[in-house]
Amino acid sequence: MARQLAESTLKRLSERLEEERVRLERIIAEHDEAREASRLAEGSAERNADPDNVDGGAIAVEIEMDLTMVQNARDLLSRVRHAQDRMEKGLYGTCEITDQPIPIERLEALPYATTTVEAANRI
Repeated sequence: MARQLAESTLKRLSERLEEERVRLERIIAEHDEAREASRLAEGSAERNADPDNVDGGAIAVEIEMDLTMVQNARDLLSRVRHAQDRMEKGLYGTCEITDQPIPIERLEALPYATTTVEAANRI
């Protein structure tokens, strides 16, 4: 059963999803560019994560945090695209698990939500 959201609500949430998609794609692209620059300068002691290097441990932690951040951005981007796809198909705002309407408050907080809180807690 398709959810009927007000046109203004759909438009507002669609704009938020698009802004989030652009923001996440920018984060990923910037990370990829920085990783490539780092790879090219790999021999540089400045970014050397060698444990014998005094700063090696801190650099290793920084690299791990960067990888975690970009993985989170990729996961969120996947969710945003999925929500946009559901919007195009007229399924947006309906729980994928229960087929019940997702409360507007949840969609306002997480425009990429595709399940109700109750359904998400069961997963």
